[in-house]
Amino acid sequence: MKLLLILFALLMPSLALAQNQVALTSDVLVERTTTAPDGTTRVALEPPGVVTPGDKIVFVLRYNNASASPAADFVVTNPIPDSVQFEGTESANAVYSVDGGQTWGALAALSVRQPDGSSRAAAPADVTHVQWRFAQPIPAGQGGELRFRGTVK
Repeated sequence: MKLLLILFALLMPSLALAQNQVALTSDVLVERTTTAPDGTTRVALEPPGVVTPGDKIVFVLRYNNASASPAADFVVTNPIPDSVQFEGTESANAVYSVDGGQTWGALAALSVRQPDGSSRAAAPADVTHVQWRFAQPIPAGQGGELRFRGTVK
């Protein structure tokens, strides 16, 4: 079954929360691997168009402090789409939620309540949100990017 992810991808910037005068934009890219006749492989990130279950995707969030002063206490929170299984982040300082954004922590410190009332250690597939808290102010006119990966369910 093919999924049309492009509409959701266009909505992602409005779901990521930012504060101060920091502009935030996002892209969703599909990771495509091709094999050349000589057996070498090449990995490319491409605009998604139509994706299918199992496709690997990369979410890229770019931030830029458009103000004339440093942006302190900057936080970016991004929900994981229901159609995507979280695989990990390429950005430092990320914390995670497995309960819809109610609690946050390192993935290894989180647990998931089972239907029988017991708990188990959280896994990447349980992540509902990813969040970055910047320890240092973002200087005026400066920016960068954050990335996380997933697989289309």
